[in-house]
Amino acid sequence: MIAEAPPENPLDYFYASGEPFYLKTTLQAFNDAGIPVNSIQEILDHGFYLTTALKCAKTRYVISADTVKNCSLVLEKELSLFPNVEVYMLMGDVAIKAFNYISRRLTGKNTIRSGSTYKIRKEQFFYNGKRVFPSYVQTGQNYLIEKSKRMMIAEDLAEAAKLIK
Repeated sequence: MIAEAPPENPLDYFYASGEPFYLKTTLQAFNDAGIPVNSIQEILDHGFYLTTALKCAKTRYVISADTVKNCSLVLEKELSLFPNVEVYMLMGDVAIKAFNYISRRLTGKNTIRSGSTYKIRKEQFFYNGKRVFPSYVQTGQNYLIEKSKRMMIAEDLAEAAKLIK
């Protein structure tokens, strides 16, 4: 599960101790999807690994294409550590763009076609025979506000969970 970027405060990152905010919203997304979890360990036990496309916090709302492209090199190396991956969940536009950079470098084409996420998220996309879900960001304050996106994230998570053995 690839989100956009780490939070400004490292104490809010998925794997931080205590009650990190990114984990709080991610736990809620899993529970909304019918996957009862209360900790990062329980998410991991369900076969999900959480990371971000960017490896440093956003300094502005808009992230340059060059930044996403450069960070995709690091993400590519990280993803190579998981040779048995069964599903990729791309949580937001930055994750989709980063994954497409990786895909284009390795296969010569994008995995996810252009288009609004709400229009393409029900389509089936594959990368090296593995299902890829374009979805929405499950972290940050917007997650708490945008109820329709929360519902779509839950649907995508539930569908992805069915594919994980």
